[in-house]
Amino acid sequence: MAPLDAIWTSEDATLVLASGSSVRTRLLTAAGVPHQVEPANIDEGEVRDRLLAEDASHDVIAEVLAELKAQKVSERHPDAIVLGADQILSCNGDLFEKPAGLEGVRAHLNALSGKSHTLHTSVCAISAGDVIWHHNSGPKLRMRTFSDGFIDRYVEAAGLAVCETVGGYQMEGLGVHLFEEIEGDFYDILGLPMLPLLAFLRQQSMVLA
Repeated sequence: MAPLDAIWTSEDATLVLASGSSVRTRLLTAAGVPHQVEPANIDEGEVRDRLLAEDASHDVIAEVLAELKAQKVSERHPDAIVLGADQILSCNGDLFEKPAGLEGVRAHLNALSGKSHTLHTSVCAISAGDVIWHHNSGPKLRMRTFSDGFIDRYVEAAGLAVCETVGGYQMEGLGVHLFEEIEGDFYDILGLPMLPLLAFLRQQSMVLA
């Protein structure tokens, strides 16, 4: 059987993921897309606070952060295509950041229980300092109302891994128990819209059409 990266058609092109997200790199790997991982390590909190002070919408904040991440890493890889990505959780006008530890996960789930929220997901591709592709989406999810003790049991079972996600859940794992309704693409929820991304890579002749 041929290796999965046999669909990759360019020996010279390099794809760099400007994100430390284990989920995003797993998705690319599973799709047979070879890539390097180099987190941008920008001060996301400072950028968010500045944009919120300027009354920027949550979807715009996600878009700006995705582009800033890609731009920073592109400076070190001018010949590569660099992907930056960001995801903002918005519920009733409030912006949620990644939870700080398991107590933060509990706080997130208590705040989101029985409510709908939006995941503003943005991905940006930059080559030689120029934006060559952008994709934004906003899947909507409704959490069910939890029974007494459920959150404690969930947090104990899920562990610190869920702190990597802005909502304190991993939809591909135990997080599926949290929801009663989902509207949007599964990959968008995970933080990397694979179908539009693969279409872009085909346009770039980087994967087989």
